[in-house]
Amino acid sequence: MKETLRYLAGIAGPSGYGSNSTAEQVIQDYACSGPPHLTAIITGATSGIGVETARALAKKGLRIVIPARDLKKADELKEVIREESPKAEIVIFETDISSFVSVRRFCSGFLALGLPLNILINNAGIYSQKLEFSEDKIEMTFATNYLGHFLLTELLLEKMIETAEQTGIQGRIINLSSAIHSWVRRDAFCFSKMLYPGNYDGTSAYSQSKLANILHVKEIATKLKARNARVTMNAVHPGIVKTGIMRDSYKGFITGCINHMLCCFESTNRRCEWKIFCRL
Repeated sequence: MKETLRYLAGIAGPSGYGSNSTAEQVIQDYACSGPPHLTAIITGATSGIGVETARALAKKGLRIVIPARDLKKADELKEVIREESPKAEIVIFETDISSFVSVRRFCSGFLALGLPLNILINNAGIYSQKLEFSEDKIEMTFATNYLGHFLLTELLLEKMIETAEQTGIQGRIINLSSAIHSWVRRDAFCFSKMLYPGNYDGTSAYSQSKLANILHVKEIATKLKARNARVTMNAVHPGIVKTGIMRDSYKGFITGCINHMLCCFESTNRRCEWKIFCRL
């Protein structure tokens, strides 16, 4: 509970930053520009955390590649970044992360440019309060938050390893996850239960997709280490941020919180799980 109160109050943690810190403040502490010609792909860059990530990295001199479903928003972001960083190089592809065909098309188009790839930030995500399916007939939250990024990473991983070997600069892959991955009980980690409208729960779908993000990271990180590749993969919980997902999911998360509290009290490991809940 103490950690939660510190977070809500904006008190800085061990890193020197707190919930009131901005991307601008962080990059100011790293005044020098990054190595030249670094390229970063950022999914979900047209809103929320993705926008600030793209702006901050562009200010550091990175080339920003944006796979975007909404080209209008992507063009607007490009103009905003160019106003702040006139020399910024922004590359936009029309891409739907929930679609396997679209992800493959993006990867083929990007690789055809012959650019290096130093950073991959799997940031795009959705929260849906109703059962929806992707064009591949997969539950939409799972398709967008996990499977699309899984395929994206698989198709670009060798390019990242190759870039790191050629440049000597460590590559970075980052999955945006969430602390609510811990809401998934071992006996409830089952996607098939969500495929019927009567059983669907948006918070459960979201938390399971975020747990899948973390499991993905652990597996790929292990393989990269075994290969002695100069690429790392990590998952990050960004904290509570007022993004589109939070606005869309407000009622669902409130319901999820209540359900989670009840589950915690019913659990034989009640005390341990309650502590986990309080840390969110």
